[in-house]
Amino acid sequence: MEDVSNLAFRTLVKEIAGPGLMFTEFVSAMAIHYNATKTLRKMVIADAERPLGIQIFGADPAIMADTARLAANEMGADLVDINMGCWVPKVCKTGSGAALLKDPDLATEIVASVVKAVKVPVTVKVRAGWDYSLFAAPDLARRFQDVGAQMITLHARFAKQGFDGQADWDLIKCMRETVTVPLVGNGDIRTPEDALRMLRETGCDGVMVGRAAISNPWSLARIVAGVCGRPIPPEPTLEERIEVALRHARLMIEHEGSELHAMRALRGQLPIYIKGAPGAAQIRAEITTVNAYADLEQVLMEFLATSR
Repeated sequence: MEDVSNLAFRTLVKEIAGPGLMFTEFVSAMAIHYNATKTLRKMVIADAERPLGIQIFGADPAIMADTARLAANEMGADLVDINMGCWVPKVCKTGSGAALLKDPDLATEIVASVVKAVKVPVTVKVRAGWDYSLFAAPDLARRFQDVGAQMITLHARFAKQGFDGQADWDLIKCMRETVTVPLVGNGDIRTPEDALRMLRETGCDGVMVGRAAISNPWSLARIVAGVCGRPIPPEPTLEERIEVALRHARLMIEHEGSELHAMRALRGQLPIYIKGAPGAAQIRAEITTVNAYADLEQVLMEFLATSR
C-alpha cells in the first residue's frame, strides 16, 4: 500500500470505517538507517488512528532491529509488522520483502532480532511462498511463532503471481492448522460476504483488506459492519464521494506540507472516488493533471453540478 495508506488516507478510513487495526505504508529500514526524511515521515502517527502498526522491510537483522526500536520507542507504534510479502522487483532485488521467503534462516533471524529489540507485539506478513514449487508459509510461520512473532498475516498468493489469478484461500486454511498465534487472511476481500466467507472457510481470526480500500473507505465500512454483525451501510452518494475526495486532498496537503507534491501524489487515487459515475471517464484527464487544490475543487464541483 505504498503511497496509499499514509496518514491522510488512514485518517479518512478511521473516521468512515473504524477498522480494528491499520498499518502504515511499508518503511524501508535501510532508508531509515541513512536518515531519509521522506521515509521517516511515513512513520508519523496520530493518536486518533490507533491502534496502528508500523510496517518495516529490510534484509539486515541489525538494521531492522534499529528501525523497529525507532518505530516503537520514538514514533509510538502499537505494534511492528515485518513485510515479507512485497513481490515488487525493486524491493526483492535487495533481498527484502518476499525475497526472504527463499531464505528461511535469514527471515527467522530478522524476526528474532526485531522481537528482541522492542516491547510491543511483532507481527509478520508473508506470501504463500516464492513460487508454486514450495508452499513455504506454514514452515516459516511456525519458525516465526517460535521466536516470538505474535500474529501472522498470509496473502494467499505466491510472490511470483503478483496480483494475478485468484487468491487461494485453502492456503490460509492449511496455515491455520499449523500455527497457534492469531492468523489474518488476505487476498481478494472486496465485500462483507467475502470477509465472512473467508473467516468461515479458513478458520482465520481476522481479514486484511488492501487494494479494495484504495479511494474507497466505504468498502471497508461495509466489510467492518458485516464482520461485526451490524447493518451494512448504504453506498455513498456522488456528493459524499466528492466531499471525501476533496477532504483527502486537503489532508494530504497538510501531511505533505506541499500542495504540488500532495496533488501529484494523489493523481492515481482521486479519479477512483468517482469511478462508475456517468461521465467520470471524461474528466479523468483533468483530475490527473491538476496541480492545485482549487483546480481540483473546480473540476469536481462542476462535474457534480452537471450530474444532478
